[in-house]
Amino acid sequence: MTTERLAGLVRLRHALHQIPEVSGNEVKTAAAVANYLRQHSPDQVLIDLGGHGVAAVFDGQAEGPKVLIRCELDGLPIPEHSDKHYRSLHQGRGHLCGHDGHMTMVAALAEGLAAKRPARGRVVLLFQPAEETGKGAAAVISDPAFARISPDYAFSLHNLPGLPVGQVALCSGPANCASRGVRIRLEGKTSHAAAPQDGVSPAGAISRLLPGLEALSSNTDLGPDFAQVTLTHARLGEASFGIAPGQGEVWATLRTVTDARMTQLLADTNDLVVQVGAKEGLQVEVEYDDIFEACTNQNAAVSILQEAGRAAGYPMQMRNDPQRWSEDFGQFGKQAKAAMFWLGSGVDQPQLHNPDYDFPDEAIPVGVGIFTAVINGLLNA
Repeated sequence: MTTERLAGLVRLRHALHQIPEVSGNEVKTAAAVANYLRQHSPDQVLIDLGGHGVAAVFDGQAEGPKVLIRCELDGLPIPEHSDKHYRSLHQGRGHLCGHDGHMTMVAALAEGLAAKRPARGRVVLLFQPAEETGKGAAAVISDPAFARISPDYAFSLHNLPGLPVGQVALCSGPANCASRGVRIRLEGKTSHAAAPQDGVSPAGAISRLLPGLEALSSNTDLGPDFAQVTLTHARLGEASFGIAPGQGEVWATLRTVTDARMTQLLADTNDLVVQVGAKEGLQVEVEYDDIFEACTNQNAAVSILQEAGRAAGYPMQMRNDPQRWSEDFGQFGKQAKAAMFWLGSGVDQPQLHNPDYDFPDEAIPVGVGIFTAVINGLLNA
C-alpha cells in the first residue's frame, strides 16, 4: 500500500471516528460510508439494510462464488477520553471497539475492486448496523433486499488488543462466546419505613440472587461446559429514607462457549429466580436482551483465511480458544461458509470498550491485504 493511499484511508478512519453513533442510530455513519463507496462505482449500493446497513456490490465477469466481507457501523455509548485532534464530536459516545478501523479496511477494498472487477462471482462489502446489541446481523439477513446478495462465503475480522500490530490470529470451531443479558424484575409491596413488616420487600431476594447467580458460573476453561454469570446492575426500591422498598431489579450477563450450554444456563437461571421469588413472596419477571448466539468458524472458510494470510505475507497464528466477548457475525454462518480472524491492535493497547481505546492506523494495510487475498484466491485464481 502506498503512503499516499494509506494517508487517505487514515483520513477516512479519523472522519468516521469523530461521528460515533450507537446501535440502531447509525444515520451519519451510513451516509458517509455510502458516499465513499459510490465514488468507486460499484454495480449496486444498497442502503437501509436491516436498519441503516449499507452494501456495495461488485460483480465479476463470469459466474462464480458470492463473497461477503462484513464490518460494523456502530459505536458505543461510552464517553471517549482522548486529546487526539479527531476525537469524538458526539458527547457520551465513542468508537471504542475499533469499528471505525474495521469500516475503513472494508471500504478500502472498493478502490481495488473498482480498478479491477473480479474475474468471476461477486463481492459484497457489507457495513452492518447494531452489532453491539446483537440485533444487526439477524435484521440484515431478514431484510428482503439481502436475498439479492446472499453469499456463499462470509468473512470478517475484529481487532485484538494484546496482540502486536500486524500479527493475525485465527481458530477453527468456536470463535466467540454466546451471551445474553438477563433482567430480573421483583415486585412486592411498599410500606412505611417505620412498619416494614406491612410490606413485601425484595431485599431478601436480591441478597439471595446475587450470590446464587454467580454460583451458576462453572469451569473457567473455555470448553463446552464453560459458563459465566457477571452481575452488572442491581436496584432496590426508590432513593428514600421513608419507604420500605416494594420493587427491585437485578441484571446480569450470561456467557457460554456453546449455544447448548446457554440453553442449560438459561434454565438454571430461571429456576433460581422462580424459587427465590416464591420463597420471598414476590412476583418475578425475567427478560432477555443483547442476545448473541455463539460464533463458529467453519473449516472451509478457515482454510481460505489461512491461505490468504500466507499470500498477503501475514501468516495466521492458530489458536485453540474462542474470545470471551460475543459477536453477531455468526448469523452469517447459518447460510454461508463463514469465518472471522483477529487482527492485532497492539500489546499496550487499552482493551475494547475502554474510554481511552483507539484503533491503530498502522493496522489498516494488514486487514486490507488479507481481505484482498481472500477475494483474489476465490474469484481471481
